Amino acid sequence: MTMIAVDRASSAEAASLAERIVDEAVHQATTQGWQAVRLTEVAQALELPMSVVLETFRDLDAVANAWFQRGWRAMLAEKPDTFADWPERVRIEHCLMAWFDTFAAHRRVTLEMLRTKAHLPHIHTWLPLPFDLSRTVQWLREAARLEARYGTRRAQAEEVALTGLFLATLGVWANDDSEGQRRTRRFVAKRLAHGERCMKWVPMPFHKARTPTSAML
Repeated sequence: MTMIAVDRASSAEAASLAERIVDEAVHQATTQGWQAVRLTEVAQALELPMSVVLETFRDLDAVANAWFQRGWRAMLAEKPDTFADWPERVRIEHCLMAWFDTFAAHRRVTLEMLRTKAHLPHIHTWLPLPFDLSRTVQWLREAARLEARYGTRRAQAEEVALTGLFLATLGVWANDDSEGQRRTRRFVAKRLAHGERCMKWVPMPFHKARTPTSAML
């Protein structure tokens, strides 16, 4: 019992340390830009040995990855009790906007992280991008509790549609200075309403058949 308690405490401390490092890196990026952030300066600001930072994050890109994991956690956060009864498009909108809302206060820094990751000479950062996008879409499907099983025709269609929706929404969100991200929300709602009409032709697995009006996207 004691060892389990210690392990949990150690895990909590490590998570707290990682969060502090990420927060400080983003804080510094708000004034000098993401590419100008140096982990040595982050360590100095937190009064930590550089070796401790290195043990937590191998480089600045790893810090960015931890930042984006917050979006996944936001999508998967606890839902209202009636969530399962919502139409699929409403559940998708709720979870998708949770991702974008997470980063709204630091939109510029978040976009700088993405641009840095996509910088072609840095193969170690842009090569994983398609896989990270795929994971984001998979977590979105999980968070929205979509019923089609992985590998089915329905799930494949959903993945393609959601990938396109996410990228299109990112483009709108990048320049959205409206209060409460209203422009992004309107865009998502409109795209989902249109997609719902299109997806009614894609069959659900026979063991989970639903009426066309409940179809996603």
